[in-house]
Parts: sequence; C-alpha cells; structure tokens
Amino acid sequence: MHLVRLTILLNSLLALLLLQGCATNPVTGEQDFVLMSEGEEISLGAKYHQQVLQEMSVYADPELAAYVEQVGQRIARVSHRPQLDYHFTVIDSPTVNAFALPGGYIYITRGILAYLNSEAELAAVLGHEVGHVTARHSVRQQSASTATGIAGTILGAATGVPASQDLFNVFGKAILSGYGRKQELEADRLGALYLARAGYDPQAMLEVIGVLKNQELFEQQRAREEGREARAYHGVFATHPDNDRRLQEVVAEAGQLKTGTRARVGREEFLRHLDGLAFGPSEQDGIIKGNRFYHKPLNFGLTFAKGWSIDNRPDRLLAIAPEQAAFMQVEVDTLPGPMKASDYLKQKGLKDLRKLKPLEVRGFRAYTVTAPVTTGFGKRTARIIVLFDDQRAYLFTGVARSASNQQLFDGVFRDVARSYHHLSAQEKKLATGLKLSIIKARASIRFSVLAKISPIPRYAESELRLLNDLYPGGEPQAGQLLKIVR
Repeated sequence: MHLVRLTILLNSLLALLLLQGCATNPVTGEQDFVLMSEGEEISLGAKYHQQVLQEMSVYADPELAAYVEQVGQRIARVSHRPQLDYHFTVIDSPTVNAFALPGGYIYITRGILAYLNSEAELAAVLGHEVGHVTARHSVRQQSASTATGIAGTILGAATGVPASQDLFNVFGKAILSGYGRKQELEADRLGALYLARAGYDPQAMLEVIGVLKNQELFEQQRAREEGREARAYHGVFATHPDNDRRLQEVVAEAGQLKTGTRARVGREEFLRHLDGLAFGPSEQDGIIKGNRFYHKPLNFGLTFAKGWSIDNRPDRLLAIAPEQAAFMQVEVDTLPGPMKASDYLKQKGLKDLRKLKPLEVRGFRAYTVTAPVTTGFGKRTARIIVLFDDQRAYLFTGVARSASNQQLFDGVFRDVARSYHHLSAQEKKLATGLKLSIIKARASIRFSVLAKISPIPRYAESELRLLNDLYPGGEPQAGQLLKIVR
C-alpha cells in the first residue's frame, strides 16, 4: 500500500509539473516542458557567466573581442529571440570549443578561432550557439533534470536515500559533450537559418563541420600514436556519422532563404583579425622551446632529453620518449602550508614510502621513491620525485613502457627533475608564446618546407594544414593568404 500511495503521489506531482511547466518554444511555437521563466533564464545565465569568468580567462585583445561581438550581434538580431541581451566572449584557451549558457551568453575559444578561415565560418559557429539559446536547449535540459531531481527527492525521503541536483553540472555536461543528436542538429539548422538571414551563405555551416571533422581525424591519429583516448569537440559530428545527410538537408533548406545579394564571406577581414592571435598554450600555462619548458608565472624551467616530445596539457606536462618507450609527467599542486613529503605523497595515493629518500636538486627540497602505478600498458614501477618550491609541490612521475627498461630510463627521469631551476632574465624573454602570422604564399611553397622552420613543437606539417583547411594533403596556391606560426 505504501508503494501504491507513493506511485500515486509521484504521478500527481509529475502531472502538476507538466501542467505548470509548459511554455511556448520561441523557435517551434510548440509547448515545451520548462520550469523556468525567461527572466529566470536570464538571471541564471548572468550568474553562471560570472562563474565562467572566474574559471576561464578572457582573451586580452579588444579589437578581436569587438569583431566577434559585432559578428555575433549580427546573427543575434535575426534570431528567434532578438530581444535578449546577447554577450559574446573570447576565451583564452587553445581548446577547440564554443558553448552557450542560458539567456544569451555565448563563448568561443581562441583555439577554435585559429582553425576557422572566414567571417562566415565564425558566424556559423556563433549561429550554432545562438541556436542553442533561442531553442532554450539548456533550459529544457535543466527542467527535465530538475523534474527528475524532484521525483528523486521524494523517492529519497521515502527510502532514506538522499538526492541532490547541481544545476551547473547540467550545463557543464552540455559544454563538454553537447546536447545530444537531436538538439545539436536543431542548433545547426537554426544556425544555418540565421546565416542566411544575416547575409552569409549557409554552406559555411558545412565548412565549419569539415574543419571540425579534420580536427577529429587528426586527434584520433595523435591518440593512436600516444596510446590514449581521443578528445573531440562537442558538436553534432561527434555524436553520429549519419547526421551528415540530415545536416546537408537543413543547410539546403536554409539556403532557399538567401537574398539576391552576394553572400558575405569576409575571409581577408577575418584573417586580418587573426594576425598575432596566440596559438597553443598561453604564456600563463608555460612555453615549450625545443626540449626545454619555461613557465614564467611560476618562475621555473625544465630540460628534457633530446628527441623527447613535450605536450603541455591543462592538468599536466607530458614528455614522451622516441617510439613511446617511456613517459614522464609533471603535475603542480598549490599547498595550504608547509607539508612533509610523505604526507603529500600519501595524499596522492602512494602507500609504501619506506624507501623515500632526499634528492639533491639545486638546493630545493626534493625526495624520491619508486612505487607501483597502473598505466595504459599495464602495472609498472614508476620513479616518483616530489620537489617543493615556495608553496607549491611539483610531482614527477616517470615510467617505461617495458618494465625491463625502467632502469634504463631511471637516470633520465632523475635528470629532468634535477634540471628544475628558476628562470634567468634571458629565459624569461624566451618564455613567450607562439602567435599566428598571416602571409601571402609564394609560388611552389609547400607545407613540408614551412614545417621545418616552424616553432610548432609537434606535428607541425599537420597543424599548418589544419590551420589553412588543407588537411590532410592539400598544398597552398600562389598568392593565397596563409596562416603560419611564429
């Protein structure tokens, strides 16, 4: 009887939610299940916009910011919700991404800007995100999650199991992985429609998808070589390959709305705004120069063995030996106060520290031990080194792919840690980031030649092709404007 009463209560609650939570969708004109008014949506977006600004840096280029804002507002004015106060923000991140929050807050990274090649393509990316806002995708997703959470809370009260719902987690998942096939395709359809209304060719949406698919192919190639999972942009192409045909259809449908005037492309103006754009990790995240790593904000440098490739990731620095024979990663933690090496390593999950001993590193407090770790190629014994500098701990972990080679690389791992030092005045000058430069291609120039003189640390030829939408095998034409890296 208790279960029957609970079922009746849940059904009554859900019926009430459906009755009170219906609103007209601005795009479709149909009734949607939402538990948020437009005013609440705008307030929520403003709240989480501040959280985004706390967690992500805004790219410091007022001219580029004004240009992106101008293109974004051009799209927003012809959308289904032109009354919203839209905000377009360029995020200082090399990650290829764009995302939207409720109420008209749109974000695009400098990472994705680098790989676009016209204003129309920029408008397509922004149009896709505006489509998420106008169709209230995040609001609908949050409402469904909240309804589930309410029901879950009642169930929890009845069963003694608590339930909770963090709204930002709902939006965070959409930022990282998208909204699912149906809503991503709807955002593409709306974006293509807004492109046509704003005077751009809707085919730019397909061009952007092509750019992103090439990114995905390149990422898959890198992941295979590095023995890891591939990371992907959250857009529609990542959810299902069959969407290509449907995407062609929605773009063709939008193309029928084009005006008689010539569609705006804006390639030269767009590239002019990209000249000098930061490429790859910013100076705030550390700079790779050959086999050396410089981090100006934290005032330290490292030297890796020649021939090793270095990958500066958001959460760690990863160095890979030729033929992936060994790997070493460096992580940095800010400490609340003085800490023993043993206490710190225990916090990191190491248990047997009986053989922990001091390591001489240019006067810095450092300790080392070997410990079992689980890697992508099985369980191994790793060389662990922790170094303390000011209020930070630097954790070095080195492991050979083949267990029999661990001793062979052990000295290399130690040498990397021993190379830790504060930057000299000359090194601080070297710790400047890479930037895009726009040039006009000379006759017979080839990417293989440009790659040899490029400062891009890894996969330079492939990166240059991707930057210029000529991946995997195209070559520049004489007189063509090219993006290179300096």
